[in-house]
Amino acid sequence: MQLVDTHVHINFKDFHTDLNEVRDRWLRNGVTRLVHSCVSPDEFDQIQAIANQFPEVSFAVGLHPLDKTLNTSGWNPEIGDRIQALASSDQRVVAIGETGLDFFKSDSKNAQIEAFKSQLRTARSLNLPVIIHSREAAVTTRQVLQEINAEDPQKPIRGVMHCWAGNPEETQWFVDLGMYISFSGVVTFKNAHDLHESAKIVPSDRILVETDCPFLAPVPKRGKRNEPAYVLHVAETVAQLRGVELTTLASETTSNAYQLFSL
Repeated sequence: MQLVDTHVHINFKDFHTDLNEVRDRWLRNGVTRLVHSCVSPDEFDQIQAIANQFPEVSFAVGLHPLDKTLNTSGWNPEIGDRIQALASSDQRVVAIGETGLDFFKSDSKNAQIEAFKSQLRTARSLNLPVIIHSREAAVTTRQVLQEINAEDPQKPIRGVMHCWAGNPEETQWFVDLGMYISFSGVVTFKNAHDLHESAKIVPSDRILVETDCPFLAPVPKRGKRNEPAYVLHVAETVAQLRGVELTTLASETTSNAYQLFSL
């Protein structure tokens, strides 16, 4: 059985002392590929170095909606130019992101939207998928995707709603837009009732699993540092919710990850 953790941040300081041991554990749990997300192009060299060390790691480049520069000085098109140049510089870059909208912790809505639109256009120009972060912003995220798709209907945006926590109605919006839906450790939380229902309705060719480590460790590791090995627990819960065998869910999500990210 193979699994792909489609969203990790193993460049964070949480992993600086034991990354080799962390890798041993993900391999033991059948995690054969990882997609390393990026919260700022300043991380690119760090992430690239990890991919040099571990050949199973592919990665993205982008600017997170909560990046402090969006709050202080707004979106700078030069950041977009840098993201595009970095994405073109290494064939292991498989996505743009993470980008998106987060209206839970920030008031920089206009800057976030501008940054999001820019990165969506970059992804389309490079024929890459996007890794989308959307928190308390599903309506606007949908509107932005619809607007960008309308600019070039022949090239709709491809991508994934990462660490998805939306209700079934919102989930269907993004499925209808052609997005993949990725479930994290949140889906293992017993009170995540809407998310449990969402996990049941995603088509089998659009579903992904992730850890978003070091955040949001799944049950039974909740409260600890999250790591890629724990994507197994996410997959177990999603399989149970969907009424399928773990091996089936693993096969579907692995195939989908390879398809979306051209692994």
